[in-house]
Amino acid sequence: MSTSHALYRCDTDVPIARLEAKEHFDSLSDQQKNYAHFIGRASWAGARVVSATTSHEAPVLFQMALDLFKSAEDPKTIRDVSAYKTASGLSEESWKAFIEYNSQVLYYLSNFKSFGDTKFVPNVSEAEFTQAVLASGSASAIAAYETLKGHIFALEPSNSLHIGFPADGHVTGYYSTDIIKAEVEAVQIILAENNVSPLNTRLFKTAEDAFTLKVASAAVADPKPLKSTDGKITVTVEYGDFQAQMFKAAMSMKFAAEYAADETQGAMVEKYAENFETGDMEAHKESQKLWIKDVGPVVECNVGFVETYRDPAGVRAEWEGFVAVVNKEQTAKFGKLVDGAADFIQRLPWESCYEKDVFNKPDFTSLEVVTFATAGGPPAGINIPNYDDIRMTLGFKNVSLANITNAKTPGVKVTFIADEDIATFEKWRSRAFEVQVGLHELLGHGSGKLLTEEAPGKFNFDATNPPINPLTGNPVTSWYKAGQTWGSQFGATASTYEECRAECVGMALCVDKEVLDIFHITDEQDASDAVYTNYLIMARAGLASLEVYDPVNKRWGQAHSQARYGILRTLMASGLVVIEEIKQEDGSDSLIVRVDRSKIESHGVPAVNELLLKLQVYKSTADTEHGLPFYKELTSVPDEWIRYRELVIANKKPRMLLVQGNTFLKAGSEVAELKEYELTLEGFIESVIERDF
Repeated sequence: MSTSHALYRCDTDVPIARLEAKEHFDSLSDQQKNYAHFIGRASWAGARVVSATTSHEAPVLFQMALDLFKSAEDPKTIRDVSAYKTASGLSEESWKAFIEYNSQVLYYLSNFKSFGDTKFVPNVSEAEFTQAVLASGSASAIAAYETLKGHIFALEPSNSLHIGFPADGHVTGYYSTDIIKAEVEAVQIILAENNVSPLNTRLFKTAEDAFTLKVASAAVADPKPLKSTDGKITVTVEYGDFQAQMFKAAMSMKFAAEYAADETQGAMVEKYAENFETGDMEAHKESQKLWIKDVGPVVECNVGFVETYRDPAGVRAEWEGFVAVVNKEQTAKFGKLVDGAADFIQRLPWESCYEKDVFNKPDFTSLEVVTFATAGGPPAGINIPNYDDIRMTLGFKNVSLANITNAKTPGVKVTFIADEDIATFEKWRSRAFEVQVGLHELLGHGSGKLLTEEAPGKFNFDATNPPINPLTGNPVTSWYKAGQTWGSQFGATASTYEECRAECVGMALCVDKEVLDIFHITDEQDASDAVYTNYLIMARAGLASLEVYDPVNKRWGQAHSQARYGILRTLMASGLVVIEEIKQEDGSDSLIVRVDRSKIESHGVPAVNELLLKLQVYKSTADTEHGLPFYKELTSVPDEWIRYRELVIANKKPRMLLVQGNTFLKAGSEVAELKEYELTLEGFIESVIERDF
């Protein structure tokens, strides 16, 4: 098997961990349990939308994987998997590969990994896979397989193995297969002119210069025709996309409202329901305003079309939703970081004119997630909402997802770390990462000002005496015009660019003694080890990121990975980090990253600050002319690094599969309960089947 094809094989020997939530759920009051239950139901109600926006084949494939393992007698329960295995006639190894593939389809809601956006194919032959499908006896699964068989095993053309614009041969469910990038951009101009949000939409070409914009909503309204200013392009806005899913999400939110803690929380949940019913993203914006005002809740949540990472154009969002219990002890620690935030921000490498006039102290909580509806593993931290106008005026919230960060499987060897660093790395990785996540989310995503002309002649800065651009020494000459946003100007690059900026803030401030004190890292040696480990984590992550780089099309498949690679190259250029090629005990080749501990503050921090200043100034001034080429060059992968990529792929470890529990409000019971599942592939499949979404 070639190295390139190995990248697209389904992971094997996947480590399995539990999302530990039962203790936290059981600590809630009856009212809070029911509130969490219905928010969780609303979150998972939209999860099938993720399949549909990933690829056009994914919804059928996901349902096929479910049908293969559902009980024929009771479709809401798992079948006798042992009997199914025997009936399949497969060897132990082949059956393992068959169930691993279907488990990962259910985990990622498609056959594309959420981290890297690359396709994966079974590690079992087509003949044996077919044999196992036929042995299922499921007419629906067999019928679906017949239509998907070629797609499931296809490794060519190579561009079809990546998410991206269809015209380039890539795959996405956001667009019809005949749309080109220029048409998406032309339609986006029309939507902006008519104040139509693209976040909860898909776009389909119906004829030359004619498009249908499908809006996710439970209600179906009359189509709304839009035209370009020259009248050449027509866009018909249609409502009712994902009608069944949005109806279920809206109804679950309405049930949740009955158990809301107070009027603010109740109004927030009603606005969620309105958004899912009507498709009006203004209702979702209102829900986010109320979410920010819902300070210090016991049960925290956020649901809807949020992140735009997987849209090739960077303007359409993927559905996600979570509900969690606040960890009061950890939250108190983050509260101290919030209290010092305004002071810490002043230590970043830009003048006050590039910072918000007033820092609205956000709610920063540590959460124990009860459930998180998403493709693959949930993130370690979140800073939302993403609406620029809300962030600039009302602020935002930060959440650190503690039981996501702490979910681990023992015995998995860390790659690309020198043997002499393993003990320090293992001891400090969780605490160093906690510091990085806190700084990244609060002071990274929470800092910086967008210089904006809010209306003709109305600026949020002194336009008669513009700020000095520290990169040129001259007054700034660019800013955001009325109606323009960070996302609309920087497009598909915005997400990864912002992640790079936020990561740099964490790297710049993690050496600060006052910051470390907040996280109870006070001993001098401990502080040195924590900072060293944080830089080692970033350097290793930057190297491992090469797995999701496509050298053929010279494109990245994951926003955070691209960002971390750019930081790695910066640290290497500063003389702080080197990469060494090594021989392992079995004679195979691998790589290790080395960080010179003595140079972190003398070389590493100044290099990070220099990068951070450029990222901030280009972002603040809407300077796409210089910012986009700069970031492209920062994250470009030279040909000589392809050898590194091959070694990264050859030594990569399977990503962890997280088994989440389910909440149930059983007939005759007035209080929701949480059920956990075995840490096996069968246990994971059972959890998905019983989720009933």
